Amino acid sequence: MKEHKKHNVFVNGPISPNFIADSIAKHSTKTTIGAHDIFLGQVRSDVIENKIVQSIEYTTYEEMAEEKFHEIREAAFDKFELTCMHIYHSIGNVKAGEICLFVFVSSKHRAQAFEACRYIVEEIKSHVPIWGKEIFEDQTFAWKGNI
Repeated sequence: MKEHKKHNVFVNGPISPNFIADSIAKHSTKTTIGAHDIFLGQVRSDVIENKIVQSIEYTTYEEMAEEKFHEIREAAFDKFELTCMHIYHSIGNVKAGEICLFVFVSSKHRAQAFEACRYIVEEIKSHVPIWGKEIFEDQTFAWKGNI
């Protein structure tokens, strides 16, 4: 089992479409890849008790969260035949409609990419200590569960 380099997962604010596009473009030279799968988590403008969510303020205990992300990455590399993997999660304020989670996996074959991407997203939601405070249009807030 090869230990992979730890990567900083957190991005301040939303993950921009340009960042996502650049990440995809960088893989065009990797000719052993036959499939990519991408998950983009986007903040919704849910209506809760007649209030509309304007944004989510993400917080975490970074050191612990980074360790959990690394464990998830290592487990996914062990479980699936992946060529590479990238995970980014927002910290701070992300408005409705903006991207807060970007998971990008690559493999030789599509089935491995599909399965790995779903596995990673579910593991993140189940095990990484990230909290979201939903901020409503009237500037009141509520803590969000299972972000």
